[in-house]
Amino acid sequence: MKKGAITGGEAAGQAVDSTAGDPVVEAWRGLLVAHSRLVPAVEGDLRAAGQVPLSWYDVLLELNAAPDRRLRMSELGQRVVLSRTRVSRVVDELASAGLAERQPDPADGRSSFAVLTAQGRDALRRAWPVYRQAIHRHLAARLTDEQCCELAALLGRAIAGAEPVTIGR
Repeated sequence: MKKGAITGGEAAGQAVDSTAGDPVVEAWRGLLVAHSRLVPAVEGDLRAAGQVPLSWYDVLLELNAAPDRRLRMSELGQRVVLSRTRVSRVVDELASAGLAERQPDPADGRSSFAVLTAQGRDALRRAWPVYRQAIHRHLAARLTDEQCCELAALLGRAIAGAEPVTIGR
C-alpha cells in the first residue's frame, strides 16, 4: 500500500465523520429514531389496555375511511405502513377475529377486497381513545400544539409526491 493511501476502514470513518453537522442526515436520523421509539410505545399502550395491535388498528382505520368500508388488497397495501405480505397476514388475522373479511373481486378473479365488519368498527371505536391518549402521552407531552402543527406540515412536505415503494413487498 502506498504511503498516505486511505484504507477502506478509514474511508468509512471519513464518510461517517462527514455527516456530522449535516442537517439533512440529522433530520433523517431523528425521524428514524422517533419512529423506532414512539411506535413501540403506542403499541405497548394499546396492548396494555387490551386493544387491537397497532398494525390491526392501521388496517381497520384505512378500511373505515374507504368508500363502502372496503378496499382492494393492493389499495390497502399502498395506504398502510405495512409490507404487502404483512397486510395480507393482518387481514387474515382480522378475518379470523371477525373484524374484517375478504371478498372476491367479481371484476377481477385474481384480486380480492378487504371489508370492515361491524365488529371491526366497534374495535376501532374502542381502541381510538387509547390510541389518541397514547399519541398525546408520547408525542404531545414533549411538543406544543404549534410544534405538532409544524412537524405535521414538515413531514407532509417531505412526503409530498412520494409514491409508496414496493421494494421487498
